[in-house]
Amino acid sequence: MKILVVGTGAREHAIVRALSLDPAVTELHAAPGNPGIGALATLHTVNQLDGPAVAALAVDLGADLVVVGPEAPLVAGVADYVREAGIAVFGPSGEGARLEGSKAFAKEVMEAAGVPTAAPRVATDLEQAAAALDELGAPYVVKDDGLAAGKGVVVTDDRDEALAHAHACLEKQGGRIVIEEYLDGPEVSLFVLSDGTDVVPLVPAQDFKRVHDADEGPNTGGMGAYSPLPWAPDGLVEEVLDRVARPTIAEMARRGTPFAGVLYVGLALTSNGLKVVEFNARFGDPETQVVLARLVTPLAGVLLASATGALGSLPPLEWRDDAAVTVVVASEGYPADPRSGDPILGVVQADALDDVHVLHAGTSQKDGVLLSAGGRVLSVVGVGADLTAARAAAYAGVDLISLRGAHHRSDIALAASQG
Repeated sequence: MKILVVGTGAREHAIVRALSLDPAVTELHAAPGNPGIGALATLHTVNQLDGPAVAALAVDLGADLVVVGPEAPLVAGVADYVREAGIAVFGPSGEGARLEGSKAFAKEVMEAAGVPTAAPRVATDLEQAAAALDELGAPYVVKDDGLAAGKGVVVTDDRDEALAHAHACLEKQGGRIVIEEYLDGPEVSLFVLSDGTDVVPLVPAQDFKRVHDADEGPNTGGMGAYSPLPWAPDGLVEEVLDRVARPTIAEMARRGTPFAGVLYVGLALTSNGLKVVEFNARFGDPETQVVLARLVTPLAGVLLASATGALGSLPPLEWRDDAAVTVVVASEGYPADPRSGDPILGVVQADALDDVHVLHAGTSQKDGVLLSAGGRVLSVVGVGADLTAARAAAYAGVDLISLRGAHHRSDIALAASQG
């Protein structure tokens, strides 16, 4: 099977790595990829947002499957162009990707499907925003309606800060915001594969959005993740399928826009039961890094089944009992003003450790030297018999990596590992 993966981040590197271990995969290509992906796949300098160019590349390569990783190409309809070219594609249509591209649309779908979620208020001006903040009260949850690379949400007890974020989002052309009731309780990420009709869950994970230890500081795209969740209640996955995933997929089909790809369900396990925080229309980053590290079933056949309407005939997925932890190494100044262009040392040594692999996110290469090229630079993944062992492996890898001004959280999966 020839596969083209679209994207540049650690999520795509994790996907490419999993596909490279699949004996059914004969050729791997990526557009545009990154230096880490380039060690496993042939890279192509194609703009990931250019649907016709991606489709043309897939045709030229004779690809059997295209995997669109990031949200921006999905919202831009890249998967539609590939499908129109007659090639199977893992990833929803542009219409389906509105579940992530517009939080207001996602709330509309959830309401129609009877999915439990935080009570929303949509605001298109500052007066409406202020009224919604006062109605729902603190803690205030203010979300940019559109894509914001994981940094469009502010959760705060400070009304002025909430209103300032609302103002910044509304200043965008066509800007609107969603203000929600605050959901207490721990958050869980669950990826659910769909072919438009059937659904297949992966294993739950938890990520860490705040930049500093103890969940301090601003939101980021994610500073680490772990799986499994030993504290998660029994029956959680089946409850999510029954109350969230199946009704949502059925509602999208009823609207004439069937959703095929991965529905990322962000959950809060509140004092009033399970509620959806958000939907994404793709694998989450950094949760993908730990989920795929535990998957035993070859990935290519699973993604192809989703792309071709064959999930119903797929055997149950197999998983390692081992735990996985990923720690994100971020560049100086991230998330506000990330520095780039500095050399990165120690990646080869970290990658050579037992039970450790390093996934590239914001990297580039010049004259054979690996350089930082973004805010979240690397994801260091450790695997072990339990979370304590997986943490030890991941942080051993982090300790070998050198990048000027880099920072990372030291508490990824710590509380869970301590029970």
